[in-house]
Amino acid sequence: MVIVDLIKEISKRGSLVDQAILELLPIGHPDELYSAMRYLFDAGGKRLRPATLILATEAVGGNPKDVLPAATAVELVHNFTLIHDDIMDQDKLRRGLPSVHIKWGLSGAILAGDTLYSKSFYILGQNKAEPSRMLECLTLMSIVCTEICEGQWLDIGFELEDTVSEAEYIEMVVKKTGVLYAASAKIGAILGGGTQKEAQALWDYGRLIGVGFQIFDDVLDLITPEDILGKVRGSDIMEGKKTLIYIHAKENNVTLDIFGKKNVSRKEIDNALKILENSGSIDYAIKTANNYINEGKARLDILPDTEAKEILLALADYLVERKF
Repeated sequence: MVIVDLIKEISKRGSLVDQAILELLPIGHPDELYSAMRYLFDAGGKRLRPATLILATEAVGGNPKDVLPAATAVELVHNFTLIHDDIMDQDKLRRGLPSVHIKWGLSGAILAGDTLYSKSFYILGQNKAEPSRMLECLTLMSIVCTEICEGQWLDIGFELEDTVSEAEYIEMVVKKTGVLYAASAKIGAILGGGTQKEAQALWDYGRLIGVGFQIFDDVLDLITPEDILGKVRGSDIMEGKKTLIYIHAKENNVTLDIFGKKNVSRKEIDNALKILENSGSIDYAIKTANNYINEGKARLDILPDTEAKEILLALADYLVERKF
């Protein structure tokens, strides 16, 4: 399946989620709180996680329209993490627009994120499924949200460490990013009536492609023009983040003068990029991301051959082929 077809398939399912967001997360009182909560949804987004959930449902023979509350719930969790990430990273832009904390202040952004988090469980509970399957999904979402916070804590803590190993970085990425993709895929399988083996395979698929996604996201932070990226290029380096690129560079005795510095010129960023390219660190990160993607795709061998499975395989490839 070519990428343009994949985008069409993702958009088709994303539009179902967009409509569900309007219905399940209407503007309430106080208006500004709900406007802040809806802000990033209205700004766009690819809806990759809810699309993964819907596709997993289809892949095990379920009806995609039956899982729209669950798909909406994972997108709410994703956006709650984005709002709080931007606060912690002090990022002023998100999707090319002022971040929520820039537009509504720190207190408003914290409340918007917290309310999205709580609403996600309420909306997930609106899914009509067997009580045992619903309980499994609610429990899983709770565990995953905890792990996301653990991953974020590790990420912040790494900034204070002189040395972070690749294994430590992968642990952080699994928790911060991988588990929400994993939960999306597994919840889709559970609510779609899949077997335990199918649900576990889809969890593994989501976890592995989520790691590949995050590693490649770190690459895009360096190589993507700012007008496409929607935020300052090289922000991870300036924030002192211990990405796989940085870890590989340091292990090969490469130093970056701009690491951990807030105010640097475009020329300095371009020079740092050249250093990382010459060191092989960017290529190493891309290769590692592809390895995780391929391993994730292999976990889908247990599923019957369907269009949904083919789209899930294409989605995995897209995560390390996208331009932003």
